Amino acid sequence: MRVLGINALFHDPAAALVIDGHTVAAAEEERFSRRKHGKRPVPFAAWELPQQAAAWCLAEAGLRPQDLDAVAYSFDPDLAKPAADMGLDDPWDPLRLTYAREAPSFLCEALPGLEPEKVHFVAHHLAHAASSAFAAPDADRSSVLVVDGRGESTSHLAARRRGAVVEPLRGQQLPHSLGLVYEELTAHLGFLRSSDEYKVMALASYGKPRMAAELSRYVHSTGDGGFVAEQVPWESFAPPAGPGQDFTQEHADLAASAQRCLEDTLLDMVRWLHGRTHDELLTMAGGVALNCVANSRIAAEGPFSQVWVQPAAGDAGTALGGALALASRGGDATVPMAGADLGRRWEDSALREWLTVAGVPFEEPDDVAETVARALADDGIVAWFQGRSEYGPRALGHRSLLAHPGRAANLERLNDVKGREQFRPVAPMVLRERAPEIFDGVLPSPYMLFVHEVRPAWLDRIPAVVHTDGTARIQTVSSEREPLVARMLTAFERLTGLPVVVNTSLNTAGRPMVDDPRDALECFGSSPVDLLAIGPYVVRRADFFHRAADSPSRAADSPSRAAGSTRREAEAQPPESGAVHGEAA
Repeated sequence: MRVLGINALFHDPAAALVIDGHTVAAAEEERFSRRKHGKRPVPFAAWELPQQAAAWCLAEAGLRPQDLDAVAYSFDPDLAKPAADMGLDDPWDPLRLTYAREAPSFLCEALPGLEPEKVHFVAHHLAHAASSAFAAPDADRSSVLVVDGRGESTSHLAARRRGAVVEPLRGQQLPHSLGLVYEELTAHLGFLRSSDEYKVMALASYGKPRMAAELSRYVHSTGDGGFVAEQVPWESFAPPAGPGQDFTQEHADLAASAQRCLEDTLLDMVRWLHGRTHDELLTMAGGVALNCVANSRIAAEGPFSQVWVQPAAGDAGTALGGALALASRGGDATVPMAGADLGRRWEDSALREWLTVAGVPFEEPDDVAETVARALADDGIVAWFQGRSEYGPRALGHRSLLAHPGRAANLERLNDVKGREQFRPVAPMVLRERAPEIFDGVLPSPYMLFVHEVRPAWLDRIPAVVHTDGTARIQTVSSEREPLVARMLTAFERLTGLPVVVNTSLNTAGRPMVDDPRDALECFGSSPVDLLAIGPYVVRRADFFHRAADSPSRAADSPSRAAGSTRREAEAQPPESGAVHGEAA
């Protein structure tokens, strides 16, 4: 079967394509539209579809809309209840449901040639569950936990996978929602709700959970797989913070207390689920599954011997889950995800055309990994643009900013480059086989969804990636899956003695992650980044601005500064119209 999955109703619109059980492509609309999260999660935007992402997925596979066997829309309006009946204050929710019911006609307009009867509604939390249970390796017999803000009428799903079937076991009815409580706290602390919840998790590390016992009156498990999550009077715990306001210790303590309540509740739910299934593997999805601190407690203290978290755990992942669910229902054997690199890519020749048309001086070194390692060893900041872009919110070695982890000042430096709060940490990437000697926690950790204790001998050696509580959210790199990144890490260790490199997302505050070459050039040109490694080519900041201040003919004569550089690319004629946009099939 050829199944296109669509997430559109709330936020993080995305599309994913599954062919004969294999995930072929997946992308979020924000990477095309350049609007963070694609849109705000308000009823008036519910009609907006991931039109560009869907069109790209089809083009990537050489398909037309009429070639599809099915389209999965990850929300079933027949399962929804009026907001007032669920205890939600959302007077415009009927508009959202109207748009959901009309999704088949909207999709047929967006994808000419698609027949409306091919569009199938997939329950929101079932789509989340399928994105995890069917995408995880060796998960034929496994349990799955989904926790987020809301679906049709619930905010959570506990289930088990048995072969081709995901069987629901427990759901929590709205208005009780761990995700919505965390969203409300996010807004109370001066951040953007349904966007900045990860900032609350980072802030919690600076506080003490001294309010957790009192908060647990409002948020706690019920012992039967569900939970209570009532309206919390946040102002009675700490005054509200304004946007951009510096946090106080009181705010940090409140964040730590709410984080503790969330973790305790999730642990009880996980124990209940294991008591029903007795499985060894737990897979997780839903926006709350992006809370890597909670994930780590579940892995360390929970009853499951293995925990796997969907790298696109938020609503974007329901596009993939919906497609996998329909593929499995149609008889296809679903194949686990090989990695999160499911987005756009460019051939080397297309990247060269982009650089040439932009008039950017660039080099093609013998080995871009070696050149980048040398730049990092010299304490340069590198924009790394390689291969297919990532599906989900984590930079995993394809659209990354890299730096030296041994320079403590690089944390502040990178946060300044990205224009974000100084309390936020950056992450390390490390070869999978080297990770156990440096970090203690869930290993391997390829998707940066767990936190790890940094072993004492390394705390002072890699200070830029050590958070205030002595942890790091690591990405382990497989040399088989990521040979270029592995070569760069190996070269960096040879030069510095450190097997770790700082890895944070290639973007600036409030902007989606860089996706295409134009985004990369814009980010490089507007940020104090020293080197852009884009495919086999590198652009140096010094040369870039020397070129801008000089004439084209003189800039073309400037000598190469790269160790191991083989040639400086000369001026060339612009490519044929549209050629610079060609993605590899």
